Formats: sequence, structure tokens, C-alpha cells
Amino acid sequence: MKQFFRYPDGVWPNVAALSITLLGYGAGVALLGASNWALNALGFLLVAQTLIWSAYFIHEFAHQAIFKTAAANQRWGTLMSWINGSCYATFSDMRRKHMRHHVERADVITFDVHGFLLRAPAWARHTVLALEWAYFPAVEFLMRAFVLVLPFRDARKRAARGRVLAIAAVRLTLLAALGWWSVKALLLYFAAYLVFVTVLRFADCFQHTYDAYPILDETPIPADKVRDRAYEQANTYSDIVSLDSTWLNLVWLNFGFHNAHHERPTAPWHRLPAFHRELYPVQHAQVITVRELLRSFHTNRVKRVLSSDYGAVQPLGVNGRADGFVGAVGVSFLTAV
Repeated sequence: MKQFFRYPDGVWPNVAALSITLLGYGAGVALLGASNWALNALGFLLVAQTLIWSAYFIHEFAHQAIFKTAAANQRWGTLMSWINGSCYATFSDMRRKHMRHHVERADVITFDVHGFLLRAPAWARHTVLALEWAYFPAVEFLMRAFVLVLPFRDARKRAARGRVLAIAAVRLTLLAALGWWSVKALLLYFAAYLVFVTVLRFADCFQHTYDAYPILDETPIPADKVRDRAYEQANTYSDIVSLDSTWLNLVWLNFGFHNAHHERPTAPWHRLPAFHRELYPVQHAQVITVRELLRSFHTNRVKRVLSSDYGAVQPLGVNGRADGFVGAVGVSFLTAV
């Protein structure tokens, strides 16, 4: 199998993780409809975890960090997108947008959700804010809805109409079949999907203090500041559980070691903890633990929806140094077109 994988030491970690993602997803969905609630709980955890891994494997495939050929990475990235529902956008579009994030050192987003909500009727804006207050990721679902409706609103994406309708028909049929088999399974699946979206948005929320630019086409971002590697590292943060929490950091496939990822974007997920230790001291200003960030995630959950910037992080040693880190919203690499 070494002839297929990009890194020899990545063969078995990737075979294991991809097998768990594919088999665990199927087994998890099946367990959601079992009569035993303990099995339902196991199915719920399996579905939530495999949805999360499917998303972060898309990120790995986008950087071509798993397989040797671009074609293999694209095929597997497309498969992962069908698992988590990001398949309305093509893998190529998701990859292209994410590469701009790395090359231009900015959050080059597709949909200006801040502007949309500010222009929206007050009742719509307040509904979204109320849902966000209740921890429902309304903005993330707005982003997903935008991907669906864009081909019908923008002539530049008109060619995608048939594809979007066909995918919607297939996925709605599968969801209807799941509900026909077991309403409980459908409800638990939706709950697991909410966990998946929340975990991804927490990770995305606190990894950068970049500028955000809503750009649908290939227009370059404004050349209004120097965005060199020093800027990149100074505005990138590693949101990890802790350096020693091997299994908990794997919940999002080591994506929390984000400074190491930006230093070497093709470094695969299984190497990132060791690479982080090579690059940075134990006490590093760009490392903010999940424990530190949870309070900000809670306190700023409504504010960040309409905030004009991501806030700031205080120096090491300051109590509550992440409290002013408002964070990003609507920057998921899964909602790019």
C-alpha cells in the first residue's frame, strides 16, 4: 500500500482512521435505530465522530497530504463530502478556496453573512441571534443554504444547478428513508449533526485573527498590509486540549495544531503534534487551550455573529487572556463555492 500513500509512516494511521470513518459511520447510523438506548448512545457518538473526521479528512485531501496522486485525493475528498453533506460544493471548489486562505493569508469567504444579517429584516436577524444564543449554529446552516441557492441566484454558477438538484434529491431520499425506518434514528442523526457542526465551528472560531473578505470569484484581496510568514504565524493560533492530550486532540484529527499546519501545510495530521513540539516551546503565545477558549465561546456566542473583527488575545500569563478573542463565524472550508 506504500505506493498509494504520500508518506510511508502514514499508511497504517490513515488506513485505520479512514476505515473507522467509513465503517463507523455506517455502523453508527444502524445503531441509531436500535431498541436499546445504550446502543443508540454508541451510534450517536460514532456518527458525530465520523462526521467530524470526514470533514477534517477533506482538509487533508485538499492539501494532498494522504495519497500520492491528486486524483486519489480528489476521489476520497468527494467521498468524505458525501458523508457530511458538503457535497453540494465540489471538492475542487472547496480546495481552491482553502488554498487562497493559505496563499493570501486571509479568510477568503464565499458569503458575507455579517452583511446579509445586517441588511436582513429585524425579525430574521433577531431569530438568528436568538438561535445562536441557544447554541444552535444558525449561521452555519445559513452558509450551507447559500451553497444550495447560489447556482439559482448567480449566473456564474448556473452550470451547477442540475448537480445541486440531483444531490438534494438523493440526500433527501436517504433522509426520508432513515425517518421511515426509524423516526428516533432521524432525530438522533440530526442531533449528532449538530454536534459535528458545533465542533467544527469551535475549531474554526479560534484559529486566526485574519481579515475576512467575502469574494465569490478570483478577485485578489486588497494589498492593504504586509501579509508575510511573520504575519501568518502571529495571527494563527493552536487551539488544542493540551500538548499531552493525544486522544482528545484526535477528536478533530489534530487540526488544533494549527500553527504547525500553517508552517508546513502538507504535513499530515498524524505528524502535527511532533512537528509542533519541534517548532515551538512548551509555553508558546500562540497556543490557547480548549479550556481557556470555552468561556469566550460561550460569552461571545451572540456578539461574534455581527462583530466586525475577531478580537484579540492577551499575552501569556494574563488571566482570562482569551476572553477578548471574539472569534470567527461562517469561515468553514466546507461551505465554499
